[in-house]
Amino acid sequence: MHDVILCLILLFVAAFSSLAVRLLPVAIPLPLLQIALGVLGSIAGLHVTLDPDMFMLLFIPPLLFRDAFHMPMREFGQLRGIIFALAGPMVLATTILCGYAIHFMLPPMPLPVCFALAAVLSPTDAVAVGGMLGTSVPRTIVHMLEGESLLNDASGLVCFRFATVAAMTGAFSLRGALTTFSLLSLGGIAIGIAVCLAAARLDKILLARGYDDPPTQITFMLLLPFAAYMSAEAVGCSGILAAVAGGMTIKLTGVLQETQITTRLQARTMWDMVGFIFNSVIFLLLGLQLPALATNGMALVRAADRSPWMLLLLIVAIHVAMCILRVAGLALILGIAAWRSRHDHGVFHWPGWRGLLVTTVAGVRGAVTLAAVLSLPQAAEGVAGFPARDVLVTVSVGVILVSLLTASFSLPWLTKGLMDGMVDPQAREVSWARLVLVRTMLRAMREEQQGLATRGKGRDETAEMRIEIIARLMQEYENRLNQLRRNTNGEASAAQITSIRRMRLELALRLNNLRTSRIELRNLRDAQYINDETEASLMQEMDYEEQVLRNRARSLPRVT
Repeated sequence: MHDVILCLILLFVAAFSSLAVRLLPVAIPLPLLQIALGVLGSIAGLHVTLDPDMFMLLFIPPLLFRDAFHMPMREFGQLRGIIFALAGPMVLATTILCGYAIHFMLPPMPLPVCFALAAVLSPTDAVAVGGMLGTSVPRTIVHMLEGESLLNDASGLVCFRFATVAAMTGAFSLRGALTTFSLLSLGGIAIGIAVCLAAARLDKILLARGYDDPPTQITFMLLLPFAAYMSAEAVGCSGILAAVAGGMTIKLTGVLQETQITTRLQARTMWDMVGFIFNSVIFLLLGLQLPALATNGMALVRAADRSPWMLLLLIVAIHVAMCILRVAGLALILGIAAWRSRHDHGVFHWPGWRGLLVTTVAGVRGAVTLAAVLSLPQAAEGVAGFPARDVLVTVSVGVILVSLLTASFSLPWLTKGLMDGMVDPQAREVSWARLVLVRTMLRAMREEQQGLATRGKGRDETAEMRIEIIARLMQEYENRLNQLRRNTNGEASAAQITSIRRMRLELALRLNNLRTSRIELRNLRDAQYINDETEASLMQEMDYEEQVLRNRARSLPRVT
């Protein structure tokens, strides 16, 4: 019963935090507010014992699967060299160089332990700052961060595994490490692809036979990341890469696009809910752990007869060292990519030094770091624990918080005006695609109109009705085409502005009519002229119509 109540409390606080962050007079990033609420909950007596294995199984697969599914594959392909360099050599370099830096700052700590600490801090969590970046930075930077965070979790955890083994046994083989890393990574990717390909194939067979039940489809899709993750972990491969590969595989198969519209809409809503709830609970759990971890940290400081400021200074120094290594590595990787793109007529361009700083600061540490460092074995009766485990846990959590605080306060300043004078390529691409689609519909209507005109004689009442409907549709498409067109200088003409305003007014009236209809529908149900089932059916139709109208309203350009 206690666990059930705890889950309900966490869900309530997650929803409350989203509301509170909008009502507060000062802009506070949602992750920081949720960590603060978790700390308050711990002080109030709400304690949670975090099982790292359960944490990794429950939270990481669906979040990585969701992020991989939403990753634009074209941009992933264009940036694959940069992403793999950030997720592979960059993680390895951070583990080695930062490990030596930590050993320099803490000489009594064995070098393998320093490598373990650097490895667990190497994976980035771009999800934690996704809301802070928004549309204020170029999409290329966002895609780099997303791709990096999808892949470097696996490489960082593999480095962490070898470092912990070396710290506890004193044995390490570089050739064996590289071989094992390759097997774990390739095996995880292969298993993720195989599991999700089999699921997609089975789903297509069911769809071909007319079975498309939205709740069943969505439930199976929600279970897919867990199936890929657990299958890979069962044979000793990377479950993280299996979840990532599975998400991309499902996207490439296009099986979701073959389902009915209700399934697609509900699936999108479900994954949005999963992303919000799981990310919120992760930061709440981090906040709940903080008081106990801080107490352990203070105990370590007192035992060493040191000032508490020394611990804070160590955490900040490690974070600064990792930022210096990250900005140097990014400058090298992006510089090489920009040089190659310039010579190969590619699409990547040097993001500028401010863009480089944004990419550096946005590489915060998050859930994977927390789960991995808490998985280190504790000393028990007759069993030796990991050397300096409490130090690693305290420092890791401190670096997570410092990286979040740094990103929260510096990103708004670094990204301010970064997009000034720049056209969002995503918005431009959407506008161009809308223009092409409207022209396609107009062409289809003209061909239909010409076909009816050719048959001419002997038209019946249905043909006359068809001609009238085609004329009305063509007029509507012509109006929409006029709204999408621009002058060469990017400004709308006076006639276009008038047309856009007329369309906005029409959409506003249609939305107002829908609201009036909902009120009347509710009144009919209250008077028992219709039952709840009829109301729900008609309300769903109105919801779909309103969604279409709001999408059309968002597609209209802004005019003054």
